[in-house]
Amino acid sequence: MDIPTHTAVTTPARHDPEACHLRHVLDRVGDKWSVLIMAMLGGGPRRYSELRRSVEGISARMLTLTLRSLERDGLVTRTVTPTTPPRVDYALTSVGETLSVEVSGLIRWAEQHREYIAESRRAFDSP
Repeated sequence: MDIPTHTAVTTPARHDPEACHLRHVLDRVGDKWSVLIMAMLGGGPRRYSELRRSVEGISARMLTLTLRSLERDGLVTRTVTPTTPPRVDYALTSVGETLSVEVSGLIRWAEQHREYIAESRRAFDSP
């Protein structure tokens, strides 16, 4: 039996409300900061400050906005421990954990093919 190497995705009509909802979900889970944060949280709960140090290139504002969006979407939980200063921890929800598995596969693919992509870009950009 032949096993397909990819799954065909049909694109619904632009006016289809379901397509609009799908696009919003894909916008959230597909942006670079969400992917990196989900990967970090896949290893277990993290403090805000730990995420800030570990996600290279992200500003404090963008980290906060991304975490809030992931929390709003039910993918991440936020726990505040009343200490001085307050301790804020983030963890994946059960649905977030299922997404983290998929995100980890994407990151592995990117790591395995980054040199190929870089070489392809150099070849394309050279005169």
